Amino acid sequence: MTTAKRDIEVAIDVFVHGFSADKSRSFPYEASRVGPLWLMRDAERKNARDYRGEEWVVHDVTAEEADAIVRQHARPGFAVSVVIADGEQDQLVRTAYKALGYRLLRTEGFFVQPLRQIPDPPAAVSVERVQTVERAAQLAKIIRRRPIAADLLGDGAPFRQYVALDGDAIVGRVRSIDAVGATWCSAMYVEPSHRRRGIGQALMSKMLQDDRACGSRCSVLMATHAGALLYPRMGYERIGTLLIFGPKSRTPL
Repeated sequence: MTTAKRDIEVAIDVFVHGFSADKSRSFPYEASRVGPLWLMRDAERKNARDYRGEEWVVHDVTAEEADAIVRQHARPGFAVSVVIADGEQDQLVRTAYKALGYRLLRTEGFFVQPLRQIPDPPAAVSVERVQTVERAAQLAKIIRRRPIAADLLGDGAPFRQYVALDGDAIVGRVRSIDAVGATWCSAMYVEPSHRRRGIGQALMSKMLQDDRACGSRCSVLMATHAGALLYPRMGYERIGTLLIFGPKSRTPL
């Protein structure tokens, strides 16, 4: 196995386990391997109609082999995410999945921060980790989700949520989740009224410093086009692209 392939597979493991742990806040979402593929899906439910969509992750496996495995094991409502190493051409992959009845839903950049150097930009607002029930309730109201559980607010928790504050108003947020010796970064957001003021960078800096202090060997994330412009400034290196396909005949994830 080449170093590049090994690095991507390590990053995929972080992504799969971190993403699944994040989604498990509402109902257990399991990460597993099925042959050479990674699978993220709901744990068994009594009512199959309650299943959320599932995601299969593919790297260095032909479209035909991946499709055969997925079609044999998938529940309705699945997506197939194919990781292409940075610098590799993806047109053949797009063509192969289209021929098998898939459509491309979106693409995302795949990034890793090795935590050797972490920028420390000046912050226009204060940044803090959410560690009180009151702050957790304030954030929950904004994002319309249940508050972070009390056992995830302590110093040793595997889930760390950060907020940027303008006065007492939450104007930005990001979270980090421990996963297989590294960390998965997700849900980075800054309010439109407060963008272009370095708030995203300040949030990321605080998070990455805590990741390193907690023993993480790297931080992994997926990024849209807009995010892909921010993250390299914070020391993230693009290692690949995620092509997310959905079958035309079924409801995608």
